Amino acid sequence: MAMYDEISAGAVLHIIEENFGIKYLILNYSYGHWDFPKGNIEIGETEIETIKREVMEETGIDDIKLIEGFRQQISYRYRKKSKIVNKTVIYYLAETTSNKVILSFEHINFAWLNFNHALEKLSFDNSKKVLRNANEFLTASKINNISTN
Repeated sequence: MAMYDEISAGAVLHIIEENFGIKYLILNYSYGHWDFPKGNIEIGETEIETIKREVMEETGIDDIKLIEGFRQQISYRYRKKSKIVNKTVIYYLAETTSNKVILSFEHINFAWLNFNHALEKLSFDNSKKVLRNANEFLTASKINNISTN
């Protein structure tokens, strides 16, 4: 069985809404699963360039700000025709102020969801783990940056 490696980069993209707190964007892929925007790193691209391009291609959102200090890597295997692919996905945390989404042909739906709903909707355990870590990272940094009155 032939094997090869694929490396993708993606974003845990969130928006901070007045009164509603943090909402995360997840996409419904045409295969049926729900996951974050992501795609293969092209030759000559950095992880961050890939993320900006993929988010733009898959959601139409081009104003993303990457949050420093968060980079999570997951790995899994899947079958592509007769090959087994070792896939690695590197996720960064990104913020946007634009909640208007224009989906690509790869996706059939999207949702902006709070942490608990996003966690419920995500299809894969490794994505859920990334979201848990991202949410923890964000809420910790928000507490440090916002003086509580």
